[in-house]
Amino acid sequence: MARLRGDKRRTPSSRAWLERQISDPYVARARREGFRSRAAYKLAEIDDRYRLLKPGARVVDLGAAPGGWSDVAARRVGAHGRVVAIDILDMKPIPGVAFHKLDFLDASAPEQLKATLGGKADIVLSDTAANATGHRQTDHLRIMALAEAAAYFAREVLNDGGSFLCKVLQGGTEAALLAGLKRDFKSVKHVKPPASRSDSAEFYLLARGFRRPERTSS
Repeated sequence: MARLRGDKRRTPSSRAWLERQISDPYVARARREGFRSRAAYKLAEIDDRYRLLKPGARVVDLGAAPGGWSDVAARRVGAHGRVVAIDILDMKPIPGVAFHKLDFLDASAPEQLKATLGGKADIVLSDTAANATGHRQTDHLRIMALAEAAAYFAREVLNDGGSFLCKVLQGGTEAALLAGLKRDFKSVKHVKPPASRSDSAEFYLLARGFRRPERTSS
């Protein structure tokens, strides 16, 4: 570990990330408890408080790789639930999780998802994020674009009364996303679980009680 810390080929940001990983208790806990990433605890902590992942629920995990959230979801919905994970990256199999190597932005994705689930979803999860550029405003805009796309996908596949949980970043451009969610869900909350680093701008939007928008006749 000392050798890795002292590797002069690493950039300052890379060394800072490595230091955080080495000293992060959630990283050590994930290794000890068999989870694929520290992100698993973000979903677990949110679910402990809000009870989203009920036994038998049908769950979609967008941008799922490496699978930390899918693993938590599968454990909590149990054998009578269903979890479908979607990502453009490969993901090693997880018991109780059906994986689609697929871009959820693809027009065919909602129908493929519903076919695998055997119907509509009760919960749509999205912890997805674009690769960081290092430019704060650019990174913020890219993450918010993914959040908007995930919200659109959720509207296509959720059952009435369903829930949507997605990652966003503080930065002032989430007003349109919030307005749309407040229109289509009974309640919308900002959530920051303890496993989210205190110095991180990330937090989560939790929308519950989906109300399918009424279609107006032309």
